Amino acid sequence: MPTLEQIQAKMNALQAQADALIAKKVQVAVDQVRKIMLAHGLTTEDIEAKAKAKRQAKAANGSISKVKAKTTSSPKGKTPPKFQHPKTGATWTGHGRAPSWIAEAKDRSKFLIAGGADAASAASNGIASKLKTGAKKASKAITGASAHRGQRTGPQPAKYLDPKTGATWSGKGPAPAWLAAAKDRSKFLIAGVDAAANGTGSASKASKPKSSTASGTVAKKATTKKGVAKKAAAAREVVAK
Repeated sequence: MPTLEQIQAKMNALQAQADALIAKKVQVAVDQVRKIMLAHGLTTEDIEAKAKAKRQAKAANGSISKVKAKTTSSPKGKTPPKFQHPKTGATWTGHGRAPSWIAEAKDRSKFLIAGGADAASAASNGIASKLKTGAKKASKAITGASAHRGQRTGPQPAKYLDPKTGATWSGKGPAPAWLAAAKDRSKFLIAGVDAAANGTGSASKASKPKSSTASGTVAKKATTKKGVAKKAAAAREVVAK
């Protein structure tokens, strides 16, 4: 393993080689510049004069652009005054610490500026409208939540049954393979669920009392007519005798 001294010696040797290469490249560049200057009859004074003129033009352009930027930049917006002293003309925006001429006043509305008062009312109206909008959104959200609560959730009751495997299907979503291939799905219907879904059970129960009541009414009317006919016949017989 090399020692520290050996490594430093190698570094110095490499640095010397790098310096030599740099000096060689610089010399080549100087030779090229000198050849160009001789070809065009230029001196170092000519080069310096042109470089100085470029620097001055650049500095002038920079100052002009800065002035333009300052003039075109919009001033910082200041809060308009809201209160004004009628005698001294002193103003106050309504923000921060109140000045002495208004701090001791019981009714500050006497010092209100017309524009400042309008701006304050506009701001209050904007806040009120935002509050109303928020209340409307909240009421809509509550209404939507209550409507969602009314919907039935959880597993649906089985409506179809495979008699061979005992598999069931509620009728919601994609049908299973054993029912999708069937031409007549009514064969797989569960009787109780079908009656509850169609309301046939309640309809039949409701219809029975109505039919019995109707038949009793008809029977009563028939018997009444028969009695009237018998009385009329008996009266005729009495008159004939």
